[in-house]
Amino acid sequence: MSGGKAKGGGTGPGVKIIAENRKARAAYTVDEKLEAGLQLQGSEVKALREGTANLSDAYALPKGSELYLLNAHIGTYKPANLFTHEPVRGRKLLMHRAEIDRWAAKVRERGYSIIPLMLYFKNGRAKVELGLCRGKTHEDRRQDIKERETKREIERETRRR
Repeated sequence: MSGGKAKGGGTGPGVKIIAENRKARAAYTVDEKLEAGLQLQGSEVKALREGTANLSDAYALPKGSELYLLNAHIGTYKPANLFTHEPVRGRKLLMHRAEIDRWAAKVRERGYSIIPLMLYFKNGRAKVELGLCRGKTHEDRRQDIKERETKREIERETRRR
């Protein structure tokens, strides 16, 4: 994480986790985290309260001076049948301009991707935890597996003693 007030959220009082992107942690190395708000329609908020969200293929892209969350699936809210939303659409992320500019520059220059890691309610407002990520190589994944195995072996040995 970088300095300033930009922090990753998702834990603490008043936080209700809606969806997590577990695939992202396996496929990417997360260099920075940031909390952003979402510009949503009313039926989307109601659907999120029901827990119908999926972030597995979602990502964020800068468009002009704004950042959009793409491919995030928020299921339909049945009681709003006529005035419901489109489940997969681009949703504007609410962030400070300086943060958007800094992350957009890293995406353009250094080959980073902006991946949503978690979707949650914080004090009644929908938030998304974004990660500035770089794709893992085959060697990185093998290294993760090796570290996990050694950790398990150490835990087994300490239980035996």
